[in-house]
Amino acid sequence: MKKYLLSLFAIISPFLTFAQEAQEMGIDQKIDKIFGDLTGWFVTAIFYQIPFTDEVSVYWVLFPLIIGATYFTFYFNLINFRGFWTSINIVRGKYDDLEGRKDHKVEIAKSPFTDEDDNPDTIRVEGHEGEVSHFQALTAALSATVGLGNIAGVAIAVSIGGAGATFWMIVAGFLGMASKFVECTLGVKYRDIEDDGTVYGGPMYYLRKGLKSKGLEKLGKILAVLFAIFVIGGSFGGGNMFQVNQAFQLVESITGGNESVLHGKGWLFGVVMAVLVGIVIIGGIKSIAKVTDKIVPFMVAIYVAAALFVIFANIGMVGDAFAQIFNGAFSPEGVAGGAVGVLVQGFRRAAFSNEAGVGSASIAHSAVKTRYAASEGMVALLEPFIDTVVVCTMTALVLIITGNVTSANAGLNDAQAILLTSGAFESVISWFPYVLTIAVVLFAFSTMISWSYYGFQGWAFLFGRSKKMEYAYKLIFCVFVVIGAAASLGSVIGFSDAMIFAMMVPNMIGLVLLAPKVKKELNKYMQAIKEIKK
Repeated sequence: MKKYLLSLFAIISPFLTFAQEAQEMGIDQKIDKIFGDLTGWFVTAIFYQIPFTDEVSVYWVLFPLIIGATYFTFYFNLINFRGFWTSINIVRGKYDDLEGRKDHKVEIAKSPFTDEDDNPDTIRVEGHEGEVSHFQALTAALSATVGLGNIAGVAIAVSIGGAGATFWMIVAGFLGMASKFVECTLGVKYRDIEDDGTVYGGPMYYLRKGLKSKGLEKLGKILAVLFAIFVIGGSFGGGNMFQVNQAFQLVESITGGNESVLHGKGWLFGVVMAVLVGIVIIGGIKSIAKVTDKIVPFMVAIYVAAALFVIFANIGMVGDAFAQIFNGAFSPEGVAGGAVGVLVQGFRRAAFSNEAGVGSASIAHSAVKTRYAASEGMVALLEPFIDTVVVCTMTALVLIITGNVTSANAGLNDAQAILLTSGAFESVISWFPYVLTIAVVLFAFSTMISWSYYGFQGWAFLFGRSKKMEYAYKLIFCVFVVIGAAASLGSVIGFSDAMIFAMMVPNMIGLVLLAPKVKKELNKYMQAIKEIKK
């Protein structure tokens, strides 16, 4: 461990110097402009907006995400509602007996879990222990989605779309549960497990192996490579640089803004974060899961508890708040774009927050200890519920109750929106902005370590699974932590954000084509539950 940390310091040092000089000389702005000129076409293509009315334009990426989620909801007979309590019971460990086996090394010929669709890799996986528990897989994936989008994104959504945007956010959250179920079931079904127990999974694998099993081998390979490229790019920007950059801006603001002792010292914040991230990610998914299964529940509990305090302190206004949410969803007044604008804002923020259909979460969930792929899909459907239906709704209620839903705030960026949410909490809990600052830093930290795992899985898929390749990626990732905190590379972050949503294109194609395989896995698991209940 010491050797790797020394290597980390050695590699970070020259970039640290560059970051300082960049801030002083404006080099980062020049780099940003050149990069923006080169990649602007890609960002424009991914975030192209289809005009609906004079005031409303819709990102085209929302259509496959929402239409796909709606299709899966009905194809799986409302699994997002029907399977909710089963999912809770799986996380509680009620069905752990189904995973019990005397010998993890199940022989292919004697495997009781085989079926006609299984290939040898899948059979071997179903007889293998995996790396993390259902709960750890859930928290590892949640740590990558619960974060700035829940705090800043909601504030932006209700500022533009009014209270009614909350209603459509909740609807999109419920629909997204079905997409998460499908992609995470496939993540487990088609994962690879090395002899040492290390798991490699995610869309790269189910696109390649799953589509091959349907006679679409060439298409599967192309989509898998595209996804791997996109997830690597997304991990460096949206899953890293953006997180640390926004966290530092809030820390700097809360400690005095331009008068803060940290003003202009983003590089220092970046180095501290890079070292902490490096210590965790060097240990792999087990190490990441051990951190996230402690941080995530703690963060969510603190945030929700504070939101509930604000809500109960203003209990007389709750009824009116829900009335605003419902009425605003169907008959908005004074909101740009009317009803369509409200719906778009709600769906957009939900999709951007929980990433259902993007495919990223299936990478973390694929490492779970299970022999039933659908069991982890059931666990995964809780993610959009926690992320969007619970946490985002809590944030929206606080903003509505405290009177912070106003079109005057519609032009806020993420960092300013966090301060708006912080101010809403402060109006009831005077000291909460300091707690929220710590929470945001922890949110950013947990998001970064989870996205490092996502990016590494794409990296390993393209460049091999050697230790040299592994540590090369992890060291590069830590370097980007420093750059993200110190430099103002908006185009770089914009490009990587576009790559995150570009992941949706190959992933959604695979999900629709492989849905029958998921239904077969679900039926197998539900039959096993029926047997254990007898």
